[in-house]
Amino acid sequence: MISGTKLEKYADVLWWGLETARGKRFRKGEIVVIRYDLSALSLAEVLHGKLLDMGLNPVVRQSMTPVMELNFYSKSSTQQLIFQVPGEKELHKNLHGSIFLHAPTSLTHLKGVDPKKIGKALVARKPLRDILQKREEKGMFGWTLCLYPTEELARQARTDIKSYTRQIIRACYLDKKDPVSQWKHIYEEAMSIKKWLNKLNIRTLHVESENIDLEISQGERRKWIGISGHNIPSFELFISPDWRGTKGIYYADQPSYRSGNLVRDVRLTFKNGRVIKATAKKGQEFLRKQLAIDSGANRVGEFSLTDKRFSRIDRFMANTLYDENYGGRYGNCHLAVGASYSDTYDGDPARLTKKRKDALGFNDSALHWDLVNTENKRVTATLKDGSKKVIYEDGMFLY
Repeated sequence: MISGTKLEKYADVLWWGLETARGKRFRKGEIVVIRYDLSALSLAEVLHGKLLDMGLNPVVRQSMTPVMELNFYSKSSTQQLIFQVPGEKELHKNLHGSIFLHAPTSLTHLKGVDPKKIGKALVARKPLRDILQKREEKGMFGWTLCLYPTEELARQARTDIKSYTRQIIRACYLDKKDPVSQWKHIYEEAMSIKKWLNKLNIRTLHVESENIDLEISQGERRKWIGISGHNIPSFELFISPDWRGTKGIYYADQPSYRSGNLVRDVRLTFKNGRVIKATAKKGQEFLRKQLAIDSGANRVGEFSLTDKRFSRIDRFMANTLYDENYGGRYGNCHLAVGASYSDTYDGDPARLTKKRKDALGFNDSALHWDLVNTENKRVTATLKDGSKKVIYEDGMFLY
């Protein structure tokens, strides 16, 4: 799917992403896990070799195949669903980095599985994610991930594998002589926009498009972050708002695949921070079950904007990583229901206790589901002095 030279470039970009996400250089002897789907084996092998050359200790973990995953959710008892592998907690407490190579050979194999079973497994594994979040807050851990093309992804995106692969190559700048330099340039440009946003002292955001009329409370002690190396590619800048101030209507015109289910034309109505009405032209029952996974699943955890000047993604890719970074004609915004990101706290995230998070309106949930809108939109900020300022229009930040 991807040639040897471009595999090397892809691995180099992923390494740049991992170090950038962590915020400091890795030292010899540190532990980095490579998690990969079987179809991405060739990229995993290149990465494995590079990590060894650097003196790191790579730990290799292959993901379950679609058959294994379906077996797990359809055959497992409750105890099997929540089973924790011995040593997994110890590994998480000692990890310094994680790279995930996503290459699904099926997007719909879990369609018939009860979402409650999937939710139960997610909730059971949340303590492991919490360990890594704490390590990340202390600068001890970094992560990144990417997508590798498969026939299934191309089919669900209604294109052929060659076209799908070309979009990945373009999106990650692998067609450039030195893609890492390109990513460094984008990173610096994004830093300028984030500094501008964070100096505005925003109180609320009003998002308007053909189908959106939504007000979001930015919240106290917040900062805009993004293009941090965590996702390859990533062009979004985002905030984890105070969930309590969300009101109005949000609409996702991009389809979304989640846990084997296709959901299309999601419309969410918020009042006092919670979803009070949820509809979808396809997958409505699944949508409602997801929003009931836990007490935080029907609240906002993230709001994001992508500037079309950065992103070369111009088509639906049937994958959230790409679809939430869509550039196209009007860029995109996405709203995530569920968990918030503590690194959007304007302070030391390591000192952000649960009590403090609750007081500031950071949401907590086992769910984090990005829902994307690509309509032409205007985002108007109401500043703390009462003035208004349009910060995003026609797919671009107005900085």
